[in-house]
Amino acid sequence: MAVTSQNGRRTRIQQENRERILKAALDMFSRSGYRGTTLDEIAATAGMSKPNMLYYFRTKQELYQTVLQETLDDWLTPFAKLDPQGDPASELGAYISAKLAHARINPKASRLFANEILQGAPLLEGTLKGPLKDLVETKSKAIRTWIADGKMVPVDPLHLIYMIWAATQHYADFETQMDALEGTEPGTRAKRFKAAERTLFTVLFNGLKPR
Repeated sequence: MAVTSQNGRRTRIQQENRERILKAALDMFSRSGYRGTTLDEIAATAGMSKPNMLYYFRTKQELYQTVLQETLDDWLTPFAKLDPQGDPASELGAYISAKLAHARINPKASRLFANEILQGAPLLEGTLKGPLKDLVETKSKAIRTWIADGKMVPVDPLHLIYMIWAATQHYADFETQMDALEGTEPGTRAKRFKAAERTLFTVLFNGLKPR
């Protein structure tokens, strides 16, 4: 296994190598899919030998699952921060902004995750039915609390969450389509995400605000 420091934590070099491998794996998996990608290709993209890479990840499946899990963790960290005692517009707005930022900065991760789901999530089924389901149920209760307190109009919490996921991840998964419709001149993507945030805030929060 890779060398670690005496306290069991990754060394700086180990962490850097791990990040290189994960970045290369994301590039290859998002481009060619799980079956179409080989460990040799990932190692070459990472600029290291295959044996060296296997010190960090023993199999292609382990590497693929790590990339998917880190993507999901990045998405769910801001979701987990939704505070039922907070203001719905502020709490949901912060989450929407974080999801749009992820779509802008790391669209490959979103596409890879979408492809895994479209394949039936064979390597993520346990996570989806376990930790993700538990978190969604907890945050659905937060939304119900806002509704009960008169801070939001009555809506189905689960479908509100789906709507936010669909609207934000669209900007990563369908980037090619939007480029065709809007053009690709310098600054277009930055303007797109600013406009997306304004539009989502206007539609969602005007619709959710109690009359």
